[in-house]
Amino acid sequence: MSASELVRITVDEKEVQVPKGTGLVEAALQGGIEIPVFCYEPRLGPAIGACRMCLVEVEGMPKLQAGCTLTAQDGMVVKTARTSAKAAEGQNATLEFILVNHPLDCPVCDKGGECPLQDLTFRYGPGNTRMSFEKLTFEKPIPISPTIALDRERCILCYRCTRFSETVSEDGQLVAKNRGAMSVIATFDDQPYLSAFSGNVTELCPVGALLPTQYRHKARPWEINAVPTVCGMCPVGCNTWVDVREDKALRVRSRNHAQIDEGWLCDKGRFAFTHLRSADRVVDPIRRVRRRGFEPVTWNDALDHAEQLLRSAQGRVVVALSGSETVEHAYALARLVREGTGSHAAMLPEEVSGALDAYRAPLSSIADAKRVGVLGDVPLEQSAPIVDLWVKKARRNGATVVTSEDELEGADVLIWSGPGGRGGVRVANLAERAGCKAAFYIPATPNGRGIADAWAVASDGEAADADSIGLLIVSGDEAAASDNVRALAERAEAVLVTSMFHGLAAGWADLVLPGTSYLERDGTYVNLEGRLQRLRRTVEPPCPDELEWISQLAARFGVDVAPYAASVFAEVSQAVYGGMPFGEVGERAALRSYANAPAHVDPPALPEPTAQGDGLKLVCYKPLFSGPAVERVTELQFQRPQAEAELSAADAKSRGVENGEQITLTAGAHSVTLRARVNRSLRPGIVRVAQEHAGGLLGFVDVRTGVTA
Repeated sequence: MSASELVRITVDEKEVQVPKGTGLVEAALQGGIEIPVFCYEPRLGPAIGACRMCLVEVEGMPKLQAGCTLTAQDGMVVKTARTSAKAAEGQNATLEFILVNHPLDCPVCDKGGECPLQDLTFRYGPGNTRMSFEKLTFEKPIPISPTIALDRERCILCYRCTRFSETVSEDGQLVAKNRGAMSVIATFDDQPYLSAFSGNVTELCPVGALLPTQYRHKARPWEINAVPTVCGMCPVGCNTWVDVREDKALRVRSRNHAQIDEGWLCDKGRFAFTHLRSADRVVDPIRRVRRRGFEPVTWNDALDHAEQLLRSAQGRVVVALSGSETVEHAYALARLVREGTGSHAAMLPEEVSGALDAYRAPLSSIADAKRVGVLGDVPLEQSAPIVDLWVKKARRNGATVVTSEDELEGADVLIWSGPGGRGGVRVANLAERAGCKAAFYIPATPNGRGIADAWAVASDGEAADADSIGLLIVSGDEAAASDNVRALAERAEAVLVTSMFHGLAAGWADLVLPGTSYLERDGTYVNLEGRLQRLRRTVEPPCPDELEWISQLAARFGVDVAPYAASVFAEVSQAVYGGMPFGEVGERAALRSYANAPAHVDPPALPEPTAQGDGLKLVCYKPLFSGPAVERVTELQFQRPQAEAELSAADAKSRGVENGEQITLTAGAHSVTLRARVNRSLRPGIVRVAQEHAGGLLGFVDVRTGVTA
């Protein structure tokens, strides 16, 4: 940076040189000087100076100024409360005013011990109060949703929560009501706070006014151990802290990775961790017994039975993967079936291609783009919600967002969400034609790319006869809940399932081994950027993890598979990740370059099927708040999708469909009745339905109205 772009300011008699336009709070921090704040949060947009905690004295200005609203100007001389009696008096008065009606309930407040108001009161506030009147009281706590409790008595009206709702998630559901001393935070029209990102306000709140219901009265900051890991609930791979007490996960918080998540976290990643304590958790192996259903068996008996199933399969083994396995888990399983049985096949969770490697970039590059193309028929807030936040930020920064292939020319970034991208090949081709600098394909699973890498390294290219399956190995609950996998199970002579929950494999599995969650594993994931990231075990699982029993089972076939993630990763890394040691994956993983990325890819020759008559193409998608884990989290059930079918405005008009009307979708002998929702951003020619409400429909459907619910 040239000298002409730098300015010199003096803060508390210390000269600081910073880029022109830098906020005064950041400029002071670069000089090692803190200006205390409550309402200030750079990720929420321009400062509003609501709390006045940042009052400073600026030479040449007669009154104290809100430091957060100022930018560094050449020659500016600033005094904080450290060196200015006037600024110190202003800050003390501000704190006294905030505490006038603030309850003195720190001993029972869940924010106690990690509360900025508590900290700054000790440092700057008065030691006692001059007020003798009764404090204002409100009804409390108010459950603004099943996941968030609001205590209005503690609120200091910093407006962080309402600004997040208005300018980041853009849902507009949190508002400030009334005026003056009676101002309160509320939801719009007192409706439940229904947003994929509502939980972020519990972290933004600088006091104990907004708290997660799951964590209330559970622990204190000095009693918990914060474990750094990565969320495994979607392909973004947000960085998180998991707060653990007595080997129980009690809370999940964001761990700001500026290139991936910017410190935000969706409610699925934040609140779904309680599936670890589900009442129907499988903790011991269970085996099918004729006429008696299932019965628990010891691990030795379970491994004996698994060995028998593998040997009797005569090499005809098919593995169905969920997409939530770690790289190490997938590699170990591939080596077991390849080297232990000879002939095998894998049903990978999705098609994955390296075609986009030439267009890899951090997700943060979306925010700086001038033109963003968003294609595909699945909404980003359902497939990768953090990516949707980046697109919204780009739009706020002045970017043009286009949703048609015809408008892609000149786009900086291309994003594809939903079927049709063919693992990234078609996306890469479109990016090449449009001249995009970066392109992202949203996978359907958290670790689809990592699993494909691991399986390719361990596989020898042999394929089993899928029409004659000796043994079907179903890895994980997502695969166990899949209709396609269950169809394979009907053709298999025997089925071995790894599952966390009872019931998913009941009726068709011969042996069920307990599964683990991503929160209970050590290993690595590869996110939608192609970024290799480290998972850390946050709590001990109630059973041996997958690597442990795979290692023991492999040993019976003379296959040497280590039971440790670091050792298994070392083998994969030599072939895929340039020999990177496990320990160097790091807490904040960097985006690796792809030296052998193809410069050109040909699009797949897959013509679009044509509709019969005036039918609409059915697009089924997996909603964000769905799946075996979410189904077991009571607090998230209100977020699950309603039974509705989305149509474009043009299709609704041509068929005489009104918003909210009951309609019937029919394809062949199948039909389902749903409520219509007219979506003006949906492209014509399709009808979009959540998988759980599709009723087995496929292909093109006819739409009929005039149906009684």
